[in-house]
Amino acid sequence: MIMHYYGGAGEAAGTAEEAVDAVPGETVAELADRLVTVHPGLARTMAVCSFFVDGASTRREDRLPDDARVDVLPPFAGG
Repeated sequence: MIMHYYGGAGEAAGTAEEAVDAVPGETVAELADRLVTVHPGLARTMAVCSFFVDGASTRREDRLPDDARVDVLPPFAGG
């Protein structure tokens, strides 16, 4: 699975992109919790982020496909 972190999420993770092992049947929320253990700086950010899986908005309770591209987008404001 490929993770893409945008804005503050990338800063908190220390990377804009990384590969992570898929866990069969894992939900978006479970993945977020797992990523916080790897990148503790993500703890506050992950609680308020939006997630897109393979380009589509998804909910935290949704299950992830094994070969997903997951985009993590922190809240942002336009000007």
